[in-house]
Amino acid sequence: MHAPLFAALIRLADDHLILGHRLSEWCGHAPMLEEDLAMPNIALDLIGQARALYSYAGDIEAAGRDEDLLAFGRLERDYQNLLICELPNGDFAQTMLRQFYFASFMLLFWAEAEGSSNATVAAVAAKAVKEAKYHRRHCGEWVIRLGDGTEESTLRMQEACFVLEPYLGEFFAVDDVAIEMSKASILPNPQSLRGAWLADVCEVFVSAKLQAPDLTHAHKGGREGRHTEAMGHLLAQLQYMQRSFPNMTW
Repeated sequence: MHAPLFAALIRLADDHLILGHRLSEWCGHAPMLEEDLAMPNIALDLIGQARALYSYAGDIEAAGRDEDLLAFGRLERDYQNLLICELPNGDFAQTMLRQFYFASFMLLFWAEAEGSSNATVAAVAAKAVKEAKYHRRHCGEWVIRLGDGTEESTLRMQEACFVLEPYLGEFFAVDDVAIEMSKASILPNPQSLRGAWLADVCEVFVSAKLQAPDLTHAHKGGREGRHTEAMGHLLAQLQYMQRSFPNMTW
């Protein structure tokens, strides 16, 4: 059970680290002061969740790798995050829509994981679900505001829908690791969340006057370490200090 659990924890941690890094790129560049504070705060929440997951994964692996080594000391193909997390931010509409998609999914995911048979996972979920509620509400409000806003904001949100739609299906992809975790009642099966997630997204999209996403086709590969071109550039920034000064101490 240790190997599948380690793999599942790494996937979740990678999702949160990589998306948290992307959000942090908005610091000092947001369109208004409120969002210049809100987006880095959401990024901090995500990276905090990643830290807890990496730490537990390191304990499970028992190979001497701590949270920092797992976060910064791996090659590109070793990261198993969803592809949508690594995509460039695009404009503000695309950033808010991506974060809404992710927060809606993780709110459902963590809510079920609160009942995990694994006490550590349940504890992480109990804290994360509170943060996901805020993330989902905050970003959902922006999706509505921009989707049903000015002519310019509407066009930008529609374009964001077009860009992100091909990556949504990967949220619900299931493999042996996901099945093993579900059977052991440690983590929910992503496929089981599809209906509730789509209902939540559609509810917001009705208010935003946007068309419901089509999940028929999906770009996949992130869970197997096959990434977009953007991932290499992201890691060059993320890992700069650790690569430049290996095994550094302060």
